[in-house]
Amino acid sequence: MGLGQNTIRKHLGEVFHELARQKGVVIEEGHLLPAHVHMCLSIPPKFSVSNVVGFMKGKSAISIARQFKGRQKNFNEEAFWARGYYVSTVGLDKEMIKEYI
Repeated sequence: MGLGQNTIRKHLGEVFHELARQKGVVIEEGHLLPAHVHMCLSIPPKFSVSNVVGFMKGKSAISIARQFKGRQKNFNEEAFWARGYYVSTVGLDKEMIKEYI
Protein backbone atom coordinates (compact mmCIF):
# COMPACT_ATOMS: atom_id res chain seq x y z
CA MET A 1 0.00 0.00 0.00
CA GLY A 2 1.47 3.32 -1.07
CA LEU A 3 1.82 6.47 0.98
CA GLY A 4 -1.24 7.99 -0.74
CA GLN A 5 -3.47 5.11 0.30
CA ASN A 6 -2.25 5.30 3.90
CA THR A 7 -2.98 9.02 3.92
CA ILE A 8 -6.49 8.43 2.58
CA ARG A 9 -7.10 5.65 5.13
CA LYS A 10 -6.03 7.93 7.99
CA HIS A 11 -8.25 10.72 6.68
CA LEU A 12 -11.21 8.32 6.30
CA GLY A 13 -10.78 7.09 9.87
CA GLU A 14 -11.03 10.67 11.15
CA VAL A 15 -13.98 11.42 8.87
CA PHE A 16 -15.89 8.28 9.91
CA HIS A 17 -15.46 9.12 13.60
CA GLU A 18 -16.67 12.69 13.08
CA LEU A 19 -19.68 11.58 10.99
CA ALA A 20 -20.58 8.93 13.57
CA ARG A 21 -20.41 11.54 16.33
CA GLN A 22 -22.79 13.81 14.37
CA LYS A 23 -25.43 11.05 14.31
CA GLY A 24 -24.79 9.75 17.83
CA VAL A 25 -23.42 6.51 16.39
CA VAL A 26 -20.69 4.60 18.21
CA ILE A 27 -18.03 2.87 16.15
CA GLU A 28 -17.50 -0.21 18.31
CA GLU A 29 -14.83 -1.63 16.02
CA GLY A 30 -13.59 -0.77 12.57
CA HIS A 31 -10.86 -1.45 10.05
CA LEU A 32 -10.14 0.29 6.77
CA LEU A 33 -8.83 -2.33 4.38
CA PRO A 34 -7.40 -1.59 0.91
CA ALA A 35 -10.60 -2.57 -0.92
CA HIS A 36 -13.32 -2.23 1.71
CA VAL A 37 -14.28 -1.21 5.23
CA HIS A 38 -15.46 -3.34 8.17
CA MET A 39 -17.32 -1.54 10.95
CA CYS A 40 -19.39 -2.58 13.93
CA LEU A 41 -21.71 0.34 14.70
CA SER A 42 -24.14 1.05 17.53
CA ILE A 43 -26.87 3.09 15.85
CA PRO A 44 -29.51 4.99 17.87
CA PRO A 45 -33.01 3.54 17.28
CA LYS A 46 -34.24 6.82 15.76
CA PHE A 47 -32.07 6.17 12.67
CA SER A 48 -32.33 3.36 10.16
CA VAL A 49 -29.22 1.46 9.12
CA SER A 50 -29.65 2.67 5.53
CA ASN A 51 -29.87 6.29 6.74
CA VAL A 52 -26.60 6.04 8.68
CA VAL A 53 -24.70 4.05 6.05
CA GLY A 54 -25.88 6.36 3.26
CA PHE A 55 -24.89 9.42 5.30
CA MET A 56 -21.44 8.04 6.12
CA LYS A 57 -20.72 6.83 2.58
CA GLY A 58 -21.98 10.02 0.95
CA LYS A 59 -20.28 12.52 3.25
CA SER A 60 -17.00 10.57 3.31
CA ALA A 61 -16.93 10.42 -0.51
CA ILE A 62 -17.40 14.20 -0.66
CA SER A 63 -14.61 14.66 1.89
CA ILE A 64 -12.23 12.46 -0.12
CA ALA A 65 -13.06 14.36 -3.33
CA ARG A 66 -12.37 17.70 -1.65
CA GLN A 67 -9.24 16.62 0.21
CA PHE A 68 -7.52 14.48 -2.41
CA LYS A 69 -9.04 15.29 -5.79
CA GLY A 70 -9.19 19.07 -5.47
CA ARG A 71 -12.95 19.11 -5.96
CA GLN A 72 -15.09 21.69 -4.21
CA LYS A 73 -18.31 20.22 -5.57
CA ASN A 74 -19.76 16.72 -5.40
CA PHE A 75 -18.69 13.93 -7.72
CA ASN A 76 -19.89 14.18 -11.28
CA GLU A 77 -20.72 10.74 -12.69
CA GLU A 78 -18.09 9.20 -10.38
CA ALA A 79 -18.43 6.91 -7.39
CA PHE A 80 -15.94 6.48 -4.59
CA TRP A 81 -17.85 3.70 -2.81
CA ALA A 82 -19.50 0.63 -4.29
CA ARG A 83 -23.25 0.88 -4.63
CA GLY A 84 -24.25 -1.62 -1.93
CA TYR A 85 -23.22 -2.76 1.49
CA TYR A 86 -23.66 -5.78 3.74
CA VAL A 87 -25.26 -5.43 7.14
CA SER A 88 -26.11 -7.86 9.90
CA THR A 89 -27.47 -7.33 13.36
CA VAL A 90 -25.26 -8.26 16.29
CA GLY A 91 -26.74 -9.85 19.36
CA LEU A 92 -25.09 -12.47 21.49
CA ASP A 93 -22.12 -12.75 19.13
CA LYS A 94 -20.99 -9.11 19.46
CA GLU A 95 -17.53 -9.94 20.82
CA MET A 96 -16.96 -12.59 18.14
CA ILE A 97 -18.00 -10.10 15.43
CA LYS A 98 -15.72 -7.38 16.86
CA GLU A 99 -12.84 -9.88 16.88
CA TYR A 100 -13.52 -10.71 13.21
CA ILE A 101 -13.53 -7.05 12.26
